Amino acid sequence: MEQRLSTVTCQTTARLSAPKGPPLPLRAELHYRVADPYAVRLTLGPSTGPVTTWTFARELLAEGLRRPVGPGDVMVVPRYCHHPHSICIVLSNLDGTALIELAAAQVDAFLQQTAALVPFGTESDHLDVDGAITALMGRSH
Repeated sequence: MEQRLSTVTCQTTARLSAPKGPPLPLRAELHYRVADPYAVRLTLGPSTGPVTTWTFARELLAEGLRRPVGPGDVMVVPRYCHHPHSICIVLSNLDGTALIELAAAQVDAFLQQTAALVPFGTESDHLDVDGAITALMGRSH
C-alpha cells in the first residue's frame, strides 16, 4: 500500500525588521496541508513563548518570489532591501505592521515540495466539498 504525504513543513529562522536597530531573529515555520490546498501557514514566535500564525494563499507566496504582490493584509516582496537572496512578507492588522524576511531559496524549496503534493492549478481536485458541507450541516458521514 502506498502512503502519500499530506503535509509539508519548513522550519527556519526569519528576521523581523525592527524600526530602530538591526533585524531580530525569529523562529518561523511554513506549513502546507493537502486538506487545505490553497493555503499556507506561517507561524512565527520566539523559541519559547506564544506564537502567531498567519494563513494566506500559496499562490501569493509563489508569485512573491518573482514580483511584489498582495495589496491586503499580507504582501510578499522579492529581493527585500536589495537582498537578492531574500523575500519580505509584510503582515498587517489593526495593531500594526511586521516585516518578516525569509531566505528565498528555502521558500522556493518549500513551494516545490507543496507542488509535488498538489500541482499549482489542481487545488480544487483536492478539496473535500462533501465533507465541508457535512461539517457545515452538523452531521457526520
